Amino acid sequence: NVICSPAFILWQVAITLRFQQLTVSQAAADLKTFCLQNAHKDPLLMGVPSSDNPFRPPKSCALF
Repeated sequence: NVICSPAFILWQVAITLRFQQLTVSQAAADLKTFCLQNAHKDPLLMGVPSSDNPFRPPKSCALF
């Protein structure tokens, strides 16, 4: 079985060690900071100008 091979286990350990581990509270604080810093770019929070909104209701077209 490939998953139980020593080479795979060493590869998995090497991959795992590349990631920085954070506590949940630190990750939550980082996420909160990111959200607050980028809130002005979020169209769900700020709204989309009607001229830029591709989902706006279509306008009626009157030729006469």
